[in-house]
Amino acid sequence: MVLYNSLEEYRVCKYCIMDTSDPEIIFDEEGRCSHCKRYFHIAQERILPDDELKIRLGALVEKIKNKGRGRKYDCLIGVSGGVDSTYVAYIVKKLGLRPLAVHLDNGWDSELAVKNIELTLKKLGIDLFTYVLNWEEFKDLQLSFLKASTPDLEIPTDQAIIASLFFVASRNRIKYILLGENVVTEAIMPKRWSSGQSDWKYIKNVHKKFGKFKLKRYPYFSFFKRLYYFYLKCHVINILNYIPYDKNEAIDILEKEIGWKNYTSKHYESIYTRFVQGYILPKKFGFDKRRAHLSTLICSGQMSRERALEEIAKDPYSSGDLKRQDFNYVVKKLGLTEGEFERLLSLPIKKFDDYPSYASSSFYRIIRFLELNKTIKAWVQMFLGRR
Repeated sequence: MVLYNSLEEYRVCKYCIMDTSDPEIIFDEEGRCSHCKRYFHIAQERILPDDELKIRLGALVEKIKNKGRGRKYDCLIGVSGGVDSTYVAYIVKKLGLRPLAVHLDNGWDSELAVKNIELTLKKLGIDLFTYVLNWEEFKDLQLSFLKASTPDLEIPTDQAIIASLFFVASRNRIKYILLGENVVTEAIMPKRWSSGQSDWKYIKNVHKKFGKFKLKRYPYFSFFKRLYYFYLKCHVINILNYIPYDKNEAIDILEKEIGWKNYTSKHYESIYTRFVQGYILPKKFGFDKRRAHLSTLICSGQMSRERALEEIAKDPYSSGDLKRQDFNYVVKKLGLTEGEFERLLSLPIKKFDDYPSYASSSFYRIIRFLELNKTIKAWVQMFLGRR
């Protein structure tokens, strides 16, 4: 089953490898897609010359050190075991900062991810706080999203990560949260493939419709919590946008200097994420998230289009045995039978807009309609989890 209209011609961008598996993709007369154009627009705004980056990074580090003076930690970092967050840990120590690392344990860490986190933080001398989710609640929420039949299956984890980071930062009076999100490897991601990561109203309504239990201990990030953390002056900084970030160079450094081990694909440090991206999304929703990741690398000059086409032609799983092993593990851990799981996969496809969210609220629609100052609009979008 696929999202794009099967009556339309299948097309692939002539510059990157995004294709009509995104039903909202637009091609120009030269065959370039809307995602390429958006990437270069974002890059023009956010990727600065190296000398200017150096100045801005120096000023940022000075500010973080001043705010954290006299305290045990001057910044907080999130760690998943993946390359981006591990490189953040490496960079902040090189910059002379004193970070506290936070890891969200949602019950799906791979053995390699746990080893990578332990090894990295021990080598770098960084303290770790692990935020462990209540499994029964979280399982109920993940099952709710499977029943909701949208491709946004990883949103419960994304929401909990950002909420737990702000919770730990405020409890330790830390003003800066440094994350690994970045333009050069992550800027391309179709909205129809994943939306609502920060939209608590959307998550709450999906769970209200399909969940069985109340979410008493699940960390969430509502509109009012955003206001509270804004009042506390907690800042989120995507630190990899302050350096000339090259993914392959980062992997080489981490492997040689720390002993960190690479995964077969982006975000495969989590067993559930690996299964969602490698099995559920292609099988049920007809798209492969690697297209977006690889296309971003093409646009940022870190991979050739020929190499990306070779990669996307491979099975998302490195072996059929691992795919079967993950299938059995995920189905059993979610408390389903194989038949129940297959029934969930066969439900009609829905999308983010089919459920109530901040984005569908009257307030947000009015804001979008009004000709407000661009900055004011951006602030409102941020508080409603739309940025």
